[in-house]
Amino acid sequence: MNNVTSTTTAPKKRFSKHQNWIIASTASGFALENMDVMFLSFTLSSIVMDLHVSGAAAGFIGTITNLGMLLGGLIFGVLSDRYGRVKTFSHTIFIFAFATAAMYFAKDITTIYILRFIAGIGAGGEYGVGITLIADSFPKKEVGRLTSLAAIGGQMGALLAAVVAAWVLSFARWQDLFLLGLVPVALTYFVRKHLKESDQFVARQKSETKQKVSIGRLFETPKLTYQTLALTFMVVVQIAGYFGLMNWLPTIMQNQLHLTVSGSSVWMIATIIGMSLGMMVFGTILDKFGPRMAFGIFLVCSALSVFAITLVYDRTTMLLAGALVGFFSNGMFGGYGAVISRLYPSEIRSTANNVIVNVGRAIGGFSSVIIGLLMDRYIIIVVMGFLSALYVLSFITLFTIQGMKTYKGEITENAINN
Repeated sequence: MNNVTSTTTAPKKRFSKHQNWIIASTASGFALENMDVMFLSFTLSSIVMDLHVSGAAAGFIGTITNLGMLLGGLIFGVLSDRYGRVKTFSHTIFIFAFATAAMYFAKDITTIYILRFIAGIGAGGEYGVGITLIADSFPKKEVGRLTSLAAIGGQMGALLAAVVAAWVLSFARWQDLFLLGLVPVALTYFVRKHLKESDQFVARQKSETKQKVSIGRLFETPKLTYQTLALTFMVVVQIAGYFGLMNWLPTIMQNQLHLTVSGSSVWMIATIIGMSLGMMVFGTILDKFGPRMAFGIFLVCSALSVFAITLVYDRTTMLLAGALVGFFSNGMFGGYGAVISRLYPSEIRSTANNVIVNVGRAIGGFSSVIIGLLMDRYIIIVVMGFLSALYVLSFITLFTIQGMKTYKGEITENAINN
């Protein structure tokens, strides 16, 4: 067996050129996806003014994008497991890129809804396929760190978006910014030219006894059904914490703590640095000690760290609180793909990743609405208490998933058959 699919490759051995391409392509895909999402954030106020739409109508743009991601996850996860990760990955990037660039021609809110839904379909399919490419191509003991590394690519995309948007919008229309959505087309070319399917996928395609690929396989047994639902709930909490804090933290600083956020770009940089460091630390702990230890530490610390926001009294403590919350609350994100990839067999690995993560993303995305309602009625300590309670519930759920306990062993078949 070569070093691409072997599970016994020494971690110190240099990765092959193909493996490096996999990491680079996946991280770049996540970066471009996050960059597009941030572009929407930076242009939202311009869209409201230019098209004369209400705040509610503008807010629905994000919702419909998440619904597109859900549909894309359901479709492309199955297609990836049936027809190949590389081909499907390139198609998702292609759809996402052209739907984003087409925003240049948007003249009304209906067109924006349609284009964002299509872009969501591509972005939703991209996540699970990219994570599965990593899981199929690297030793199992390395996957946690490497999926976290790919997730850091997403954070770098957000950082790049802040810089590019500030520059482009200083002299151009908001529609012009989305023309940069054509950049991923070049990535599609490199993906198709330099990546190939893993040996195990090729062998499975040649096998005369192919196993059925469908979403229903995630719910074949009572134990597997619970595992799928429990992991989905944990992702819901992950997304709820991320979107809730990222969307509302600047407002909390301004309104609840009577601080200005004139240096919001500096706050964003501090938070993204905290997230990126958290992802690398989490991935290392995950690979070395397993998911119960990694998720356990980060969920408990997330439940406690959100209260740091209530202690902020100036810009310095604001930046420290943002970095701390980012470190723990978003440091776990890359680990879900690694865990899901280990708990489900390779033939439904992409399906499992896309279904669990995108359902979690669709539901968890509503946290912004819930936090907004809480902020209207209660003091900040209650809002943070709500988020803290979610992390505690996720912590409890973690210890009810039996597959997590045997993670360091060969559990993919046991998780299905037991």
